[in-house]
Amino acid sequence: MNAGGGIGAARLALTGLVRPAEARRRLRNQQFENALYNLRAPERASWALTDDGARLRVHHYGPADAPVLVLIHGWSCCIEYWNPQINALAERYHVIAYDQRGHGESTWGGRTFDADVLADDLQSVVDQSVPVGSKAVFVGHSMGGITVQSWAYRHRDRVEEHASALVLANTTWGGIVDETRVLPLLNNLWKAPAWLPQAALSVPFPLPGGRFARSLVRTRILNGRSATVDHAAFVLAMTRSCDPAARAKAAVGLTRLALGPVGAEAITVPTTVIGGRHDLLLPHAMTQRIAHTLSIRGYLDQLVVLDTGHASNIEAADDFTAEIHRVMYSASTPPRLEGAAS
Repeated sequence: MNAGGGIGAARLALTGLVRPAEARRRLRNQQFENALYNLRAPERASWALTDDGARLRVHHYGPADAPVLVLIHGWSCCIEYWNPQINALAERYHVIAYDQRGHGESTWGGRTFDADVLADDLQSVVDQSVPVGSKAVFVGHSMGGITVQSWAYRHRDRVEEHASALVLANTTWGGIVDETRVLPLLNNLWKAPAWLPQAALSVPFPLPGGRFARSLVRTRILNGRSATVDHAAFVLAMTRSCDPAARAKAAVGLTRLALGPVGAEAITVPTTVIGGRHDLLLPHAMTQRIAHTLSIRGYLDQLVVLDTGHASNIEAADDFTAEIHRVMYSASTPPRLEGAAS
C-alpha cells in the first residue's frame, strides 16, 4: 500500500481537512430527507464564457426540444438552490440554470461586480446556451431578479427577442441597506448608518453549520412561524457552499446597488412578481414597487404574495413551482381570438 496515498485518503476523510472547494461541493451535493431538495444530474453541462474571462457553469435539464425555462439564483447561492424546481419541472421543460459569477463553480473574471456585469453575464448565457430561435421564460430570485431587471435595461432588444415572460421573486431594484431588516433592530426601531449593514454583509468569514445556525436562518431569512428545520438546513447548506470571499465581494456590490426603476420600466414582456409576506432580507414593499411600476405600464401579469420569508421557492415550493407552470403554459399557448369558436 502506498503510504502517501493512505495519508491523503485519511486527510480527506476528516471533515476539517477536506479542501475548501471540495467541502463546498459536498454541501451542494448533500442528500436531504425530502427528495425534492436533492441533486438531479443534468442532461448536459457546459460553460458560458464572458468577454472579461469569467467562466459560468451552465446545466441543462429535461428534453432539449421542450419549452425553455431559465433559472437565475440569488446572492450566496448556486444552481442547486433551484433543486425543488428542477426536480419538479425538468420532465416537461428544457430547464437551464447557471452559477452567477463567483458563485458555485463559476469564476470571477476581471470586471468590477455591479448590475451591468450581472446583465452581461445573463446575455452571455443566453447567447451560448439558449437554443437558437427559442424564446424562454426567465425566473430570477433575489439577486437573480436584479440580474433580470438589469438585463432588461441594458439589453432591451435582446430581451424582447429571447424572453416570452419573466418572473421576479423576492427581489428589489436597490436600497438594500436602507430597507433590509434581516439584522435585529436594523431599520425597525432605529435607522442604522449605511456602513453597519455593509460591514455585516461583507465580512468574508465561513458560515457555521449546526442547530444555532439553522435557527438563525429559519427566523431571520425564512418565515420562522412556518418554515421547517429541513427548509433551514437546505438554505444554510446552499449558502455555506458559496466561497466566503465571493459572498463578501458580491455583498459589497449589492449594498451599493442603485439600479432604480429603470430596469422595471424597460420590461416589455408579461412579468409575474412573487413576494414573501415575511421577507426580512428584501421586504415585500420592494417587490410591490416593482409590481406597481410594471402594472402602470401594462406589463404586470400577476403579483403573487406567499406566506414565506426570503426563500419563497423553498418554503412554498409547490406554490412557487405551480406559478412557474402557469407562466410557462401562458407563454407557450397562442392567445385566443375574440369570436373564435369554443
